[in-house]
Amino acid sequence: MYDKHGIVLRIETTTNDVSSFKHHRKVEHRQGPATRAIAPVKKSIYSLIDLRDILLGCNRPYLAHLSALDDFSAGVRALGRVTRLHEVDGRAVKGINFFEPGDSALRHALQNPRVNIAGIRRGDLLPELGMFSPCRLSRQLRRLLDFGVIKRVTGTYAIT
Repeated sequence: MYDKHGIVLRIETTTNDVSSFKHHRKVEHRQGPATRAIAPVKKSIYSLIDLRDILLGCNRPYLAHLSALDDFSAGVRALGRVTRLHEVDGRAVKGINFFEPGDSALRHALQNPRVNIAGIRRGDLLPELGMFSPCRLSRQLRRLLDFGVIKRVTGTYAIT
């Protein structure tokens, strides 16, 4: 197993002694007619198809294990996109700080299941977020809209 050019993970199997593998083939006997039986693989061009299947079977457990691993690179890219400084319509928009109390309280308020059903208005959030003034809440919601974390419900003043 190796990483080719830092882009593709390659799994290969190399063998020098193919006679340790067995397969069904035509077996020539010294006396009597030839029969089909399980016999060691010959090191010839005619055995390549069978050898390919055998060696692919050796690689299958590695491939199954690798396919079960989670890839977090897309999540890391999305987190980087949301947390760093962003420019929207010629103005700089501060990234989201997941550890700041204000941002954290707003995220928890937006995770309420009723927001997912019909959306929520700024007036619905104000009682839950006592530390926010109406102006500050509008700015925070605009920032989340700019980053694509929330979106506007069409034809209403609600967001979701």
